[in-house]
Amino acid sequence: MRRWFGALVAGAALSGAASLSAAPPKKAAAPAKQDWARSVAVTLEGGYRMGNPSAAVKVVEYGSLTCPTCAAFSNSAKAPLAARVRTGKVSFEFRNFVLNGVDVTASLLARCAAPSGFFPLLERLYSTQGQWTAKFSGLSQAQQQKISALPEAQRLVGVADAAGLTQLAAQGGVPTAKAKACLADPARLARLGKMREAASALGVQGTPTFFVNGAKVHAHDWAELDAEIRKVGG
Repeated sequence: MRRWFGALVAGAALSGAASLSAAPPKKAAAPAKQDWARSVAVTLEGGYRMGNPSAAVKVVEYGSLTCPTCAAFSNSAKAPLAARVRTGKVSFEFRNFVLNGVDVTASLLARCAAPSGFFPLLERLYSTQGQWTAKFSGLSQAQQQKISALPEAQRLVGVADAAGLTQLAAQGGVPTAKAKACLADPARLARLGKMREAASALGVQGTPTFFVNGAKVHAHDWAELDAEIRKVGG
C-alpha cells in the first residue's frame, strides 16, 4: 500500500514537473527606445548638441540670450523640436553668438551647467528674459558705473548679481559658488569670443541664425525652420 501510494505521489510530481516544463516561454520585453532628446553633448565647435550625433538632419542655431526673437523661438519651438529630436532623425545644436555684456554673463552661466542641464537652464533664461534684462537696464547710471569699475574678474559677477542671473542659475542647478567661478574664468570667456569669430566667418551677422545640414537657411521662427527641416526629410 505504501509503495503504491509513494509511486502515485512520485508520478504526480513528475507529471506536474512535465506540465510546467512544457509551458511556453514568456516573450522578453522589447527594449525601450532611446530618448534622443535626453542625449546632450558639447561639440568641438563649443556648442551644445541635443540628439543623435548621426542624425540625418543636423540643425544649428546661433543665438543670443538677450535676443527677443531667440527667446520667442525657444518658447514656441521647445515641444515640437524636442519631439523631432526624440526620433533620432534630427539633432539640434545651440551655439552662442554673444551681443553684449549682459549676454556674455547669461551665456557663461548657462554653459556652467552640466551638459544635461544646459537646455533646461537655457529655456529658463529665455522664458524670463524680459525680467532680468529689464532689471539690469533699470539700474541707475551710478550703479552701472560702479559695476564697470570692478576688477575684470569681478565685473561679470556684478552684472549677474544686479540682473538676478545668479539666482536664476541657482534655480537651474548651478550653485552660486560655481556660477561665480565660471564668470571669473578667462578661458570660458575666451571660448565665447572664439565662437563669435567662427560664426562671423560663416556669415552670421545677427540672431537667431540657423543652419540645416551646414547650409544657412532663412528662418526666424519655428514655422520657418520646420519647413526647412522638412525639405531635407526631417
